[in-house]
Amino acid sequence: MSSPTLNALVHTIRYEAEGIVSIELRPATSEVAFPRFEAGSHVDLHLANGLVRSYSLCNSDSEVNRYVIGVLNDRKSRGGSRYVHQQLRVGMTLPISAPRNNFKLDETAPHSVLAAGGIGVTPLWSMLQRLSALGRSVEMIYCARNRREAAFCEAIAALCEERGVALSWHFDEQTGGPPRLTELLAHKGASTHYYCCGPTPMLESFEKSCEELGYANVHIERFAAVHVEAPAAVQSFTVQCVRSGKTVEVPPGKSILDSLIDAGLSPDHSCKEGVCGACETKVIEGLIDHRDGVLSKKERDAGKTMMICVSSCKSPNLVLDL
Repeated sequence: MSSPTLNALVHTIRYEAEGIVSIELRPATSEVAFPRFEAGSHVDLHLANGLVRSYSLCNSDSEVNRYVIGVLNDRKSRGGSRYVHQQLRVGMTLPISAPRNNFKLDETAPHSVLAAGGIGVTPLWSMLQRLSALGRSVEMIYCARNRREAAFCEAIAALCEERGVALSWHFDEQTGGPPRLTELLAHKGASTHYYCCGPTPMLESFEKSCEELGYANVHIERFAAVHVEAPAAVQSFTVQCVRSGKTVEVPPGKSILDSLIDAGLSPDHSCKEGVCGACETKVIEGLIDHRDGVLSKKERDAGKTMMICVSSCKSPNLVLDL
């Protein structure tokens, strides 16, 4: 079944930067409170055009009964961000998911480095507010094409100045190219925790730089599932669901999630794009073909869990805790 939803009121829409607005959501009725959230969390918006899209919460987790998201009017929008910018209006209500956190912040780290790329600043802005409130050691690197397209700049700069937090800016148009992350991240320490959210090229560069520098505590969040070329010959496979006792055949071209639903099962799901984490399922046995944008390289290599909406199987049989 789809994850249960909350009824949210669009309270405020605010221009934040070129092509970016923030949306403040509040409970649609005063009798119902929003659940508390952790820095790094996101919510799924169930839009009236039938799409479900995930957006990171960017406000402080200390704020009660309001969620704030930042939405870029993506040039390559498949209907989600375009709908938010063109049709969502103050006073409307819409279903949203409860907050889910696939980008957890380690609040005990001796030092944290937050590297933001464009609209990827949203979860990191929430993390910065959290770590600053706790008095933890943190610094931020904010990268964007130009300052006009960088959201929350004034608020971030003000907080960093007030709390003495190191803040570095990198704008491609000023420097003539993307950030040299290996140089920016060098000498930050092996015990430091490194966080990055941004476009795929930046995430790939960030992971590569951290690997070259020998940093193990690396955390990333993607906007979308990673594109993986399908094998030349895709075969059907069998999924055994241990708790329900059902065995389901998954044919070529069909997702595990849809196959299970058609067989009468009701696993949790939401976005069906491998980014929200709602359909994450424990794997007991089988070779996983990971295609999501949630799991880290370490989690993928462990093979203990998968997103059944987009990921597949490389072996004839897959056994799930479902």
